[in-house]
Amino acid sequence: MFQEFLNQFGTNTVGGLTAGAIYALVALGYTMVYGVLRLINFAHSEIFMIGTFAALFVVLQFGITAPTGLAMVGVLVMLILVAMAASGGAAVLLELAAYRPLRKRGASRLAALISAIGASFFLQELFKLVIIQPVFDKPGGNQIGSPRFLGRETLFSIGDTKVQLYHVIIVVSAIIMMIVLDQTVTRTKIGRGIRATAQDPETAVLMGVNIDVIVRMTFLLGGAMAGVAAVLYLGAYENTKFDIGFLLGVKAFTAAVLGGIGNLRGALLGGFALGLLENWGAAFFGSTWRDVIAFTVLVIILMFRPTGILGESLQRARA
Repeated sequence: MFQEFLNQFGTNTVGGLTAGAIYALVALGYTMVYGVLRLINFAHSEIFMIGTFAALFVVLQFGITAPTGLAMVGVLVMLILVAMAASGGAAVLLELAAYRPLRKRGASRLAALISAIGASFFLQELFKLVIIQPVFDKPGGNQIGSPRFLGRETLFSIGDTKVQLYHVIIVVSAIIMMIVLDQTVTRTKIGRGIRATAQDPETAVLMGVNIDVIVRMTFLLGGAMAGVAAVLYLGAYENTKFDIGFLLGVKAFTAAVLGGIGNLRGALLGGFALGLLENWGAAFFGSTWRDVIAFTVLVIILMFRPTGILGESLQRARA
């Protein structure tokens, strides 16, 4: 068993970083909303799902198949913009319909959490029963394949480990988007408003911060990151489904907790760490243990270090 683990170590490391990059981008949405509202937005996984279907729709409508060179870069940028718009817009609508009425009435966090779970199931069933069949001409409950739009050619090898183009694209894209989001929160006026609201919403209002605008922008930014993750996921695994976000969403939440929920850089670190632990564990114990390992990590973190690896929350992030 140990020898097999060593033989597959490089391959599983590359696969772990690829999966971890996607977890990290989705985790950013969880950590943004929690940092501002102290709410675990369990419907965020469906925001990711919406992004995969938006990207798939464009791929199928334009007949995109295996682009190369600059054409592939153009396709990737176009799909990311479309998915960011779809997921970000859906996140804003979600906040408007499911969370803002509760916030205006001063409802408890438990009520908001129940609303989040309800919204998650509603969006799943909406796509399964209403949207997928007429738009994609496929049964709503079936997995839908995507034509290939990210290259699979090998860029370089490290021993027996082959690093392919799509591995590099996914990891680099996740890091770039994390830097963009971090700088947005750290250096822009909207970012200062987000941090002020996270730290002390009452004082932020007295200082002229429009809480509704800040909350809307928080959901928009988190949703946009889920849209980027959706395109990268579709490019890597070439399929989607109405409930594609459920398990991935739980793992992304685990990544957010692992890195330190409320901490943007912690979400990136937690995503990569979870992806690596998951793939290394699957190589050692078997692929059927992959999901068990992810949830075991969540339990251990909550037991022994509930603040996560970094622990600093969004409300203490510095300009």
